[in-house]
Amino acid sequence: MHSLETYQLGVIALGAIAFGIWLLVKGGDWTVDNAVVVAERSGLSRLFIAATIIAFGTSAPELFTSINANISGFPGISVGNVLGSNIANVIMVVAVSAMIAPVVFNRKEVRVDTLVMLAATAAMVGAILADLLPRWGGIAMVIALVGYIFYQHDASKLDLSEVEEHEAGGGSTPGLMLLAGIVTLVIGSEILVQGAVAGGVALNVPESVIGMTLIAFGTSLPELTTCLAAARKGQSEVIIGGIVGSNIFNIFSVMAISAIAKPLVFEPRFAAFDMPIVVGVTLVFAVFLLFFGRIGRIAGGAMAVGYLAFLVAQYTVFGSALPAIH
Repeated sequence: MHSLETYQLGVIALGAIAFGIWLLVKGGDWTVDNAVVVAERSGLSRLFIAATIIAFGTSAPELFTSINANISGFPGISVGNVLGSNIANVIMVVAVSAMIAPVVFNRKEVRVDTLVMLAATAAMVGAILADLLPRWGGIAMVIALVGYIFYQHDASKLDLSEVEEHEAGGGSTPGLMLLAGIVTLVIGSEILVQGAVAGGVALNVPESVIGMTLIAFGTSLPELTTCLAAARKGQSEVIIGGIVGSNIFNIFSVMAISAIAKPLVFEPRFAAFDMPIVVGVTLVFAVFLLFFGRIGRIAGGAMAVGYLAFLVAQYTVFGSALPAIH
C-alpha cells in the first residue's frame, strides 16, 4: 500500500511539474513582450521595468511561499527559499541565459542596482549572524526598498523622442497582458512548487534542504522562463534588471515581510554553509556587473556547473546531517 501511495504521489507530482512549467513558459513570453511595450509607452527604461515590475512579479512566488512557511512553523523553508533563490538566480538563471546568448549590458546603467543588491545582501548577512530578523528589521528593509524604487523611477525616465519612436509597437493592452503574464508566472510556480514539495516530503528530505533546492528552484523558474524569453529576443536589459531586482526584492520584501508577519529565526546551518555561498555568488555577479559589462557563454557554463555542484552538496553533505521535515 505504501509503495502504491508513493507511486500515485509521484505521478501527481510529475503532472503538476509539467503543467507548472508550461504555464511558466507562457507567462515568461507574455511578461517580456509586454514589459518592453509598457516601458516604451510609459517613458521608463526597460531596465527599470525589469528591476521593479518584472522583478516583483517573479518574486511573488517566493513571497507567498516564505510567508506561509514561516507562519506555519517552518522558518527553514522560508529562509532557504530566499537564499536558494538568490543563488539560483545568478548561477542558474543568468548562467543558462548567457549560454543561449552572451548577456551584454551598460555597466553605468546597472551600477546603482548592483550597489543596492550588495547592501541588501549585507543586511541579510547581519540578520543571519544575529540568528534573528525581528519585525523592526523587516520594516526597515521594506522602507529601504520603497526608497530604492522611487529613486530608480526618477532616474530611469527616457527622452520623449525615444518614447514616440516606439509608440506604434506592441498590442493595444500591454498593461493587461503584462499583468496576465505575471499572474500566470505566479500560478505556474505555485503548482510546480507544490508538486516538488510533495515529492520532497515523501522522500523525507530536511526542510532547509527543500527550501534551498526544490522550492528555491521552483520559485526561481519565473525568473528563468522570463530571462530565457528575453535571451531569445536579445533583451539583455530585461535579464540583468530582472535578476538584480529579484535578488533585491527577495531580501527587502520576501524576507522582510516574512519577518514582519513573524520574527524570522535562522538555523545555525545557514551561517555555516549557505551564507558564504550566497555572499560569494553575489560578489562574483557584482564584479561582472561593475567591471565587465558582459557575461559570456564560458562564464555561463562555469556558473551552471557550480549550481549543479551546489545541488549535489545540499543532498549529499548537508541533507544527511539534518532532521527531516515532518
